[in-house]
Amino acid sequence: MDGSPRGLGDISAPARLAGPEEGFGAQELGLAARNHGLPLEAMRYDVTPPGLHYVLVHYDIPATDPEDWRLTVGGLVLRPLTLDMDALRARPAVTRRVTLECAGNGRARLAPRPVSQPWLVEAVGTADWTGVPLAALLADAGPAEDAVEAVFTGADHGVERGVEQDYRRSLPLATAADPARDVLVAYEMNGTPLPPQHGSPLRLVVPGWYGMAHVKWLRDITLTATPFTGFQQSVAYRVRQATAEPGEPVTLIEPRALMVPPGFPDFMSRTRVVRPGPVTLTGRAWSGYGPVAGVEVSEDGGAAWTEAEIVRDPAHPWAWSAWRTGWTATPGLRHLTVRATDVAGRTQPLVAPWNRGGFANNLVQRVEVLCLPEPTAG
Repeated sequence: MDGSPRGLGDISAPARLAGPEEGFGAQELGLAARNHGLPLEAMRYDVTPPGLHYVLVHYDIPATDPEDWRLTVGGLVLRPLTLDMDALRARPAVTRRVTLECAGNGRARLAPRPVSQPWLVEAVGTADWTGVPLAALLADAGPAEDAVEAVFTGADHGVERGVEQDYRRSLPLATAADPARDVLVAYEMNGTPLPPQHGSPLRLVVPGWYGMAHVKWLRDITLTATPFTGFQQSVAYRVRQATAEPGEPVTLIEPRALMVPPGFPDFMSRTRVVRPGPVTLTGRAWSGYGPVAGVEVSEDGGAAWTEAEIVRDPAHPWAWSAWRTGWTATPGLRHLTVRATDVAGRTQPLVAPWNRGGFANNLVQRVEVLCLPEPTAG
């Protein structure tokens, strides 16, 4: 035996935690090169330009042709559907502004670190998604009385933890078929056809849920009488402390506020530099549990807090809200911290909520800022 890989188990490792002194390895760096986050200064845009919106692709971006694309709706339905893009575009369309966040956002800051896509805090973006309400499609298909879940299958195919699979997720039928939940089968992003990395030609958009639910390159919807137990549902995206635990499913987005880092950055450390005097601090805040009720900012790492002003837009209940506050910078190193609280009373923690998958880590953001005197002339 020469040690060469002979099966999927030889190339697809089980989940693990990084060792106490282990840095980021080549595989994690490779994932970081393929997937990218939102540059935080781009939070100045109410709607994120597609090229700046965060991207996570589990396997490969599949080769898709909108001219040949078909969406099937089947399983436990009375009237199975097969729809091409023309048929979908002929249906009444809606546009919803929705903030998406990856369930693993913040994973790289955990200790011990789950070895996976090494997100810091930038795995987020907000877009105007246009498409057909999923509730309308399901109503036309006619769910059978014993249907309990809708399973969504994408065209991306790969191997994860030794399991060959299409990317597949499900939603409870009560969520999928509820018009008030605004779940979309979307074909446009910010008024233009979906870019390849964002699911062209068709994707699911599930407002308020973490990104794993928003199945890209959507090709099939199947209604089932039993809960879906595929890999992405019952193995991945579960909050567990130990490997043997069944864990709790990852669903709605936990509250989070992010700050546009003030001043200007050092290239490597990203430490910010400002001059003494008044500084306007701005950012965005959101939660899948409801509107953000408050945003607080601290200049001393969380010892004291100041309430920020929230700028809400009632026309876009599924999108982030802007916030701003004033800060007087004085010479020295400062540790700015920001946190959000939503109407459900959920508040960002000061200590990271650790779990083996690194999911839903909404630890407060901390921004290191060096305030320097104005440079002298001459």
